[in-house]
Amino acid sequence: MNHDDRLKRLRFRAWHRGTREADYMIGGFFDRLHQGWDGEALDWFEALLAQEDADILGWVMGTIPVPPEWQGALMERMQRIDYVEIPR
Repeated sequence: MNHDDRLKRLRFRAWHRGTREADYMIGGFFDRLHQGWDGEALDWFEALLAQEDADILGWVMGTIPVPPEWQGALMERMQRIDYVEIPR
């Protein structure tokens, strides 16, 4: 799959999680930050999308500990939650 197609697929998956809260958090994170990601970061995000929304939201909000495999710069950036924009 070429890079542009991969980005389109990841964006769709990020914004179609099943709950509005997860859509805004995961989709907003992708939209705001994916431009600077290399292949390793895209791999991380793609694997993250396979996780349960409740786990991702808990890790990001700090209500449950982040497992070692998800710790790192991208999770720390995600935990800032400054990328969420809720339309009015």
